[in-house]
Amino acid sequence: MRKQGQAAHADVEWLHLLTAEWQLIADLSFADLVLWVRDQGGNYLAMANARPSSASTMLYRDITGEAPRKQWLPGLEHSFETGEVFFTALEVFDGNKARFEVIPVRRRTSAKSDAVEPTPVAFITRHTAIDVTVTPNRISINYMHAANDLLGMVSSGQFPDFNTPTGPKRGAPRASDGLIRLDENGMVTFASPNGISVLGRIGVKGEIEGKLLIEQVSAALKTSNHVDESLSLVLTGRAAWRTDVEAGQGTISMRAIPFLNAGVRGGAIVLCRDVTELRRQERELITKDATIREIHHRVKNNLQTVASLLRIQARRSTSEEVREELDQAMRRVSAIALVHDTLSEGVNQDLNFDEVFDRVLLLTSEVAASHNTSVKTLVDGKFGQLRSEIATPLAVALTEIVHNAVEHGLANRSGVVHVNAERKPKKLDITVSDNGIGMKDGKVGNGLGTQIIRTLIEGELRGTISWQNISEGGTRVVISLPL
Repeated sequence: MRKQGQAAHADVEWLHLLTAEWQLIADLSFADLVLWVRDQGGNYLAMANARPSSASTMLYRDITGEAPRKQWLPGLEHSFETGEVFFTALEVFDGNKARFEVIPVRRRTSAKSDAVEPTPVAFITRHTAIDVTVTPNRISINYMHAANDLLGMVSSGQFPDFNTPTGPKRGAPRASDGLIRLDENGMVTFASPNGISVLGRIGVKGEIEGKLLIEQVSAALKTSNHVDESLSLVLTGRAAWRTDVEAGQGTISMRAIPFLNAGVRGGAIVLCRDVTELRRQERELITKDATIREIHHRVKNNLQTVASLLRIQARRSTSEEVREELDQAMRRVSAIALVHDTLSEGVNQDLNFDEVFDRVLLLTSEVAASHNTSVKTLVDGKFGQLRSEIATPLAVALTEIVHNAVEHGLANRSGVVHVNAERKPKKLDITVSDNGIGMKDGKVGNGLGTQIIRTLIEGELRGTISWQNISEGGTRVVISLPL
């Protein structure tokens, strides 16, 4: 690799793009691939390797991080000095006969330019079992021709493509799923048996070789209401793009990879895969997620209604004790409603508890106002993402703890409630302290609020909780929860 800096960083990013795509080359080649980089001392180091899913591997153990074997060095040095592809007719690798090749890897300078860095940034060695080349068939010949075209593009800096969209990998077509080769006019010159079967899933019938792929697929899509605007680019092989095609009862994913020679398009391959079941599952998940969010939203609304009724009833009550109990119940219900409100906004059942707790603390002002005090709340640390089954009881428990600090510790006086959260890999430690009057006789009370806190922390969350008087005045509550 070149000196550290912008160029070296660009090289690394380019190699990341390459290794994200090179499994396709390994499958088309029926061969193992190894990526080598050369340091300033002239030493080579294996950075990655890919095994073919279409043939047996020759690399039975991972050689990443190792130096090349002695018989590979002349080819690597030749490719480095000349910048050309190195071929050897035959090598013996672990007792197996194989063909050995070295392909230099060049990088384009930018996405908007065809200029290429003159010095290779890395090298690929291809190890092909000799029996693959001795008994070829039509499929293997077309696959290897496609692999050679792609490796030629790697050598000239045309592959991978900067402009290829990085969509979700789920359902991405592979060589074994179906492959169609197009000429520069979009005419089908070869279609693998799996490729023909996949196209038949959307209604493309009969022989497709010697015909325009876009015409064959378009005929099957006449009854379809949804057609992706990028489909024509994929079906003609004019752009490195991926799209889904829906027709009849089937859905297929199609990806085009144009072949470029000195910037001139010379045909393409189109990979296709039947993703009908995958997309059905995804739609079901989307529907379930929407249903779950709607349930959380409705639960939140119902809980807010209950809280409002409790607030109204408290205001109409003539008994101060009843009013206080109803206010406490209203705040507990509101705390649970906050959790459901947050869950209704996301697609998973994990939530950012820091956001929830910030909203919980807003309830503190109501408590403080009813007890003739002004309270300042300070929060240190981060709770992080918590599962809903932890977030709900924790929100209620912390609401009770802060409420107790204001009601009993800071009644008729101003003060500070300090909350510290320390997130560890498998544990969450929480400390809530105030500078109030502390606990009478150093003992925690046994009221309903304390019972609720113990039940939630020790029972539901299987954690520990303790109350301590602070020597300089106030109370400290220490909670430890397993995650």
